[in-house]
Amino acid sequence: MHEDFDRCYRAVQSKDSRFDGWFVTAVLTTKIYCRPSCPVRPPYARNMRFYPTAAAAQKAGFRACKRCRPDASPGSPEWNVRDDVVARAMRLIADGTVDREGVTGLAARVGYTTRQLERLLQTEVGANPLALARAQRAQTARVLIETTELPFSDVAFAAGFSSIRQFNDTVRVVCDLTPTALRQRARARFGPREGATGALSLRLPVRTPFAYEGLFGHLAASAVPGVEEVRDGSYRRTLRLANGNGIVSLAPQPDHVQCEIVLDDFRDLAAAIARCRRLLDLDADPEAIVDALGADPDLGVLVAKAPGQRIPRTVDEQELALRVVLGQQVSLKAARTHAGRIVAAYGQPIADAEGGLTHVFPPVADLAEIDPVHLAFPRSRQRSLNSLISAMADGTVVLDAGCDWDRARAQLMELPGIGPWTAEVIAMRGLGDPDGFPASDLGVRIAAQQLGLPADPRPLIEHSMRWRPWRSYATQHLWTALDHAVNEWPPKEK
Repeated sequence: MHEDFDRCYRAVQSKDSRFDGWFVTAVLTTKIYCRPSCPVRPPYARNMRFYPTAAAAQKAGFRACKRCRPDASPGSPEWNVRDDVVARAMRLIADGTVDREGVTGLAARVGYTTRQLERLLQTEVGANPLALARAQRAQTARVLIETTELPFSDVAFAAGFSSIRQFNDTVRVVCDLTPTALRQRARARFGPREGATGALSLRLPVRTPFAYEGLFGHLAASAVPGVEEVRDGSYRRTLRLANGNGIVSLAPQPDHVQCEIVLDDFRDLAAAIARCRRLLDLDADPEAIVDALGADPDLGVLVAKAPGQRIPRTVDEQELALRVVLGQQVSLKAARTHAGRIVAAYGQPIADAEGGLTHVFPPVADLAEIDPVHLAFPRSRQRSLNSLISAMADGTVVLDAGCDWDRARAQLMELPGIGPWTAEVIAMRGLGDPDGFPASDLGVRIAAQQLGLPADPRPLIEHSMRWRPWRSYATQHLWTALDHAVNEWPPKEK
């Protein structure tokens, strides 16, 4: 979109927040870049340039606007919709792959050479993987500077910088302020913050409309005991991260999500935020979804009733896949019970001073020799679960933030006991494919019948072709038509 100057200029003139994250606006005279919705008066068109990412603007010598904070705007929905190598790489960079595995590791994940991947990213997003990771490190540093009293040496290390000098130079370039000045501004505005212990508090921006009841209701209804809970109006869960564990508390608001994070190691902050955004599908483009699905005369009734649906996703693709198999042909309550048994037996214990969370969900490697005593369901489903565990452990099935959606479906369907329903739910909720469609799902079929749509999977799939590429969101709208706990937020007292 950044290459369409007239369209971008119109968005800036109207201060349209829907385009925040799609591109950034750079001003040649001030050397500052902004969100499209920045409240500052737009400059003359001849002094404006448009870039696809903050990293591209920074590389071109521009610094972030102190007023609209473009480096903290919602992420581009483009990387959620697309399944090409650039989109897959962008999702992996957001998850911290470059910091953990380097550019070589990132390239290997998407099946390209380092040089090929750098060329593709430079051409499309205006920055190479290192520049994109640098922009992410700068944003992580900014969050820690503004929301904690950590020493700057600890902030630099936690954000992924290799030296204090590199940290200082980057913050000055990106923010046009020293770390000390940035913290002083935050103290003047918000007061002193907590030190190294305690929760980090931040707002996760979201595009409106934001119909969060079905999203948070689904997460609450399927919460695994010990790993997830609802407390004081917030959905809370544990996180297993690269350098330690964490606990996140998420409370929805009409235009943002209030987020509290407690981490063992602050180096995991960027990945934790990225996973929370994926969990809540916060980088979706609701306007495009509403326009497409609202045009259907049958589905349009549901869309008009609650526009801005999000997909209840996951913080860990492999965890979601295991939970989907555990939930085959059983109620949500039974699926929670099955998962809770596995968590209690194999999950790593975690201390939760603010609530009742007790474990992190176990990694696949720890489930390789799972004892059948913890699998109180039919042997056929036990075989399916064990096959999935083995396939993910040895790489036969690849499920991560950057995997190819269609290849993952094909890999899953080769396993015993995994059919179209399981593969589509994993693609939709685990991998974030906006066009996943579990047509045989009982809730989808009941809701479709209530709307006068075909209830049988084959004709329903044919009808759903008019909803592409947003069938995952059509599924979420259909689920919202049901009188079910997944649509209740806050949950009813039991």
